[in-house]
Amino acid sequence: MKFSVAIVGLSFLCVASGFAPNSHPKQYTALHAPENTITHIGTIASSTELGARPKKGAKKSGNSVNLVTKARNEMNEKAKLGDSISEKEVRALFELWNSALATGDSRIVAARYAKKPVLLPTVSDQPRTDYESVKDYFDSFILKKPQGKIVDGIIHIGNGWASDMGIYEFTMGATGDKVKARYTYNYIKEDGVWKIQHHHSSVMPEEIAMDKAITEDEVRGLFSLWNNALATLDPKKVASRYAKKGVLLPTVSDVPRTDFPSIEDYFI
Repeated sequence: MKFSVAIVGLSFLCVASGFAPNSHPKQYTALHAPENTITHIGTIASSTELGARPKKGAKKSGNSVNLVTKARNEMNEKAKLGDSISEKEVRALFELWNSALATGDSRIVAARYAKKPVLLPTVSDQPRTDYESVKDYFDSFILKKPQGKIVDGIIHIGNGWASDMGIYEFTMGATGDKVKARYTYNYIKEDGVWKIQHHHSSVMPEEIAMDKAITEDEVRGLFSLWNNALATLDPKKVASRYAKKGVLLPTVSDVPRTDFPSIEDYFI
């Protein structure tokens, strides 16, 4: 793979795809599921595993997976609501997702999504449409220690579905940065448990237009976008991350690349 040092014109993009809960998240009454109610959760190792690291020579998966299963089942119990869900209970599902983030384990967060989810995260061009890809996104995002709250939201409830959309604000615990973003959650009842079927988070457009100062965390997010473009193995997608008059001074070429075709050519 080729690597380069580039001067790139970049547009502002917020890191706003998830939140950890408030210090004391609201608790709502929910029907309890049987303890043996288990839905799919992967056993693949997570970079943000719940629980301490195992001692040298000990198996890594057992204790961690048990803790994940316990936490997942507890959340399933709280999300096993009746068919006639209320607005208060819909908002409680957001708090439950926050609580999953607070565990620091990406597997528990991914378990809050339906079997065939659509996650359109703010700092990735790649739609996440299954458990493993959702978990992969939160592997890195959860390390930022996000804490969030809904500023303004509108809830709609239908037959077997509910949606919550509006504006949320979060603080990155790792940096102290605060960012507002637009959100949409669509919930469905799957195997008796309310899960996130669709989750979309996007930057506030007026903040882009006002040329709000970009934060260090947001700059790092832009690198992630470029890196994700590389992972597609599509040179056009990589080249599209560069400005119209970008200047690429590549490592393994003496030729400066100053337009889309030449930048694309380098990444072929």
